[in-house]
Amino acid sequence: MSTQAPPTAHPERAASSSPGLSHYVVMPVVLGLSLLALYIYVSLQELDSIEQRSLNAARLTRAVWEHVQLTGVSTALTLLIAIPLGILLTRPFTRRIRPYIVTVLTVLQAVPTIAILVLLAVAFLFLGFAAAIVGLVLYAIVPVLLNTMVGLEQVDKSVLEAGRGMGMSRSTVLQKIELPLAIPVMLAGIRTALVINVGTAALVTYINAGGLGDIIVAGLSTNRITVQIVGAALTAILALLIDYLAGLIEEALRPRGL
Repeated sequence: MSTQAPPTAHPERAASSSPGLSHYVVMPVVLGLSLLALYIYVSLQELDSIEQRSLNAARLTRAVWEHVQLTGVSTALTLLIAIPLGILLTRPFTRRIRPYIVTVLTVLQAVPTIAILVLLAVAFLFLGFAAAIVGLVLYAIVPVLLNTMVGLEQVDKSVLEAGRGMGMSRSTVLQKIELPLAIPVMLAGIRTALVINVGTAALVTYINAGGLGDIIVAGLSTNRITVQIVGAALTAILALLIDYLAGLIEEALRPRGL
């Protein structure tokens, strides 16, 4: 009588389902090498007094911190507005007004960013950090809003009906079923908004809001290529770093099995 061997597990398949160490190490190494290359490049240049003043370590540190603040605050406010609004627009009682609101927000995003910032400065007669935050929120709200709506609307209706059949209220179904299943799509929108805000925040220097845009504009106004390269490179490195960190958070919050 022959016996059949029990099925064996394939550890290599299980291992492939989870990212390896290189997945977490490559990007920090690349960013670190990029910063090192930028430092070496600047060290090899003969900087005049204007370039030395623009590339002073204290000024660069302040510009990076201002940029991080602009990105962080604007993204947090975007989430506070866009996610509840996206949930609201997927409810049956808002179905009639949904297309109009989405159209208005899409048009706002299509307007060049600098135009939004200038209009805010002229219309509300204020400059600086607050005006920049309003402009950044207006520009980044659309991807978060649309991804929230798409994520909620793609949840299988039969799953929702099963939840209601078990006696769950609409709010419980939203909290226990809809939002967990929509998280992957929502997180993609949040990640997009973060990267958008990092790049767009470089323009708020034109309304006296600080950030790495100060370094770039200083290089443009004085025709100093090295200063321009440093400002642009730091902005790109910061965007990649924030996108990397957002990716780690996305993996941590993603429900298992999705």
